Amino acid sequence: MTELNARVRADLACLDYPAKPWLQPQSLDGQPVLDVLIIGAGQGGLATAFGLMREKITNILVVDQAPRGEEGVWTTFARMVTLRTPKHVSGPDLGVGSLTPRAWYEASFGHARWEGLGKIPREVWQAYLDWYRQVLNLPVRNDTGIVGIAEQGPFLAATTDKGELLLARKIVLATGIAGSGAWLIPDFIENNLPRARYGHTSEPIDFAALAGKRVGVLGAGASAFDNAATALEAGAGRVQLCVRRRRLPRVNPYRWMEQAGFLSQFAELPDLMRWRFMRHIFTMNQPPPPDTVARCAAFPQFSAHPGTPWLDARMEGDEIRIAVPGGELAFDFVIIGAGFVIDASRRPELAHFAPMIATWADHFAPPEGEEDPVLASYPYLTRSFAFTERTPGQVPALAHLYNFTFGAMPSMGLSGASISGLKFGVRRLVNAICRDFFLEDAEASYLSLLDYQEPELTPDSWPDGGVGPGLAPLTAAD
Repeated sequence: MTELNARVRADLACLDYPAKPWLQPQSLDGQPVLDVLIIGAGQGGLATAFGLMREKITNILVVDQAPRGEEGVWTTFARMVTLRTPKHVSGPDLGVGSLTPRAWYEASFGHARWEGLGKIPREVWQAYLDWYRQVLNLPVRNDTGIVGIAEQGPFLAATTDKGELLLARKIVLATGIAGSGAWLIPDFIENNLPRARYGHTSEPIDFAALAGKRVGVLGAGASAFDNAATALEAGAGRVQLCVRRRRLPRVNPYRWMEQAGFLSQFAELPDLMRWRFMRHIFTMNQPPPPDTVARCAAFPQFSAHPGTPWLDARMEGDEIRIAVPGGELAFDFVIIGAGFVIDASRRPELAHFAPMIATWADHFAPPEGEEDPVLASYPYLTRSFAFTERTPGQVPALAHLYNFTFGAMPSMGLSGASISGLKFGVRRLVNAICRDFFLEDAEASYLSLLDYQEPELTPDSWPDGGVGPGLAPLTAAD
């Protein structure tokens, strides 16, 4: 690894052009102002920090509410064995070969292991991200949650869970899949069952306590199957996975999306085309990976029930009773894998701005027969990931708040929550921030040019007094 670290430093030194910083420090009432605050130290937040630093925007900070080593999902609630993306997909490296997952994996385990690898195990991916953060010396502060964002003078002010106020010119939300809303738990589960008798796939679950128990899982996605498999491997007596759809999806549109044209240029499409693309993709949904299904199918006590939505829940003695079409199912514990809801008001950091954030419903009226209330609830972003105002002129500060979460998908295509789209999304986001900074500071930049008096040609540049054919001597006054 020492050799790879040296390669990274050498590669970055070779690419270090232009090398000079170009943003002037700013403050408010004596308090320094960050150029960019990034909320979230998962793969999206780390890659954004690296992208900004390559453009010499270094007055930045990445904060994450999780303790060190627990950022993102890979060692917390992700319960798959391997990543779902192919091993050759790159992203955080931003085009630097020595920073790619392959370079790190081969330095750690050898070329032969890479050649024989199917998909990257999730713990290995987290180890790669830990190395990436360390070798790039990224400015990350853990154990720092953000509980609110508001305007303060010309800047944005983020309040931490410790009462600290962080001022920034721009803020990037890199808060993952549920970063534009909240994980979804049906009301009839929350209202009718004791909290100790259900869990969401995004939460810590004591799987060892499920040994010998009857477990119900709601959801057709990969996470639902991952949690079912984890319960089975922990010794659950029976696991029944219930799916609203009559058939599981079989075709994965995300594999189709993994092409440079779509990933880099989708945001340039007109609204109607973006709407139609995303409506079809959302309708198709993603199938659970074959290896995840195989984990479950290996256990005779597992069964899947398509066309079996959960309609209600109640306790009968110590037993959970779930109403389904035609009857009831009995469980000891239930796991919800029903996805998430898009709703800015559910995010504490966005609560102040939520009523003023425009959604697709505010900007676009689909043709008759192409309506989609879920798609319409997503935030309508600029082509640089920034939020837009529901009422123009109401809150200009939204132009400095960037949504690099899964909620950006209808506006931008894949984003910071996806490894597949990471390098394209970071490139667009960083370029937009650089552009905005330069345009905002254009007047100061022009004055800096007028004041620029650093001579490049001096009397010392002229041998023998600077007299030559057709040349007059150069003096200090010149």
